[in-house]
Amino acid sequence: MAHPRMVSLLLLLLLMGAMGLATAAQESDSDSRPTLAGSQLDSTALPSPFLQADLELLVGNVQRPNGIAWHDGHLMTVCAGDWTLYRISDRTGYTISFVYGVRDGNALWVEDTPEGFDIWVPDPDQALLWKVDHLRSAPDIISRDLGAPWGITRWDSESFLITDTQNNSIKRVSQQGEVQEVISGLRSPTGIASADERVYFANGGSARRGIEYTEWEAGQFSALKPLVGGLQNISSIEMGSDGKLYFAYALGTRGVIGRVDPQLCIAEGCSSDDIELVLFADILAPLSITLSDDLRLFLHSRFRPEIYWLQLPYRQAEDA
Repeated sequence: MAHPRMVSLLLLLLLMGAMGLATAAQESDSDSRPTLAGSQLDSTALPSPFLQADLELLVGNVQRPNGIAWHDGHLMTVCAGDWTLYRISDRTGYTISFVYGVRDGNALWVEDTPEGFDIWVPDPDQALLWKVDHLRSAPDIISRDLGAPWGITRWDSESFLITDTQNNSIKRVSQQGEVQEVISGLRSPTGIASADERVYFANGGSARRGIEYTEWEAGQFSALKPLVGGLQNISSIEMGSDGKLYFAYALGTRGVIGRVDPQLCIAEGCSSDDIELVLFADILAPLSITLSDDLRLFLHSRFRPEIYWLQLPYRQAEDA
């Protein structure tokens, strides 16, 4: 009898063959943008993608979790079922109701502050941006009328970039709530990440366009350029501490996670053949993902309460 892992790998190859898998801006007022000046870790190549049996169950007590973010030993996740933001230990799964009132959120941004930390959540249910502090105070509304905000990334010390799936655009939103559309002409943009003067974003509504990027040049964003094509229904992208871009997408109804080194895709763009498959699981798409600094990958389906994790192999990066 064939080994279950071999059967799953053969199924993956068959599905990939059948489906093909190819199917103006404001000048920043700050230079403190996210950078990857020397990655902390170097991930090692995977001999084959991880499968469902390789996943560890962390917790299964949060109904309908959507966005998820790792921060300082914990996961933050928004539960659309009860409008609650939960905080979960990334080792034990111990869960607390952190704050009530955030209705939905496909992505979160969590960052340290001198006092503790802040959580920023674009809420597509109410077309606004929330801010929650470490004191678990009631959520503050920072900005309204954001269409259908999905992904969020820090741009500079004063503002964020947020994708708007309703208006096919990316908006710059200041910490005081001012909004400016800076990129347009997208196809249902979802996940977004930024590093080293580049902004990477997913076109969830276009497999052909997949993941694109723009660069900050001479005080404005450049024309859009292809990064990875041939990806269906991308729901989440994340920059790892290894300098690679991780993304969750769909293969049929299954959730798949892949990664690329964006530096290798900058010149001419990458196709689906250039993707290193990280996970092929029996979990329904769409998936939400986040990574810890030591390359633990956390994920869940929008349709299930379980949150899984796995340790990605790595070695310490050599000093430059």
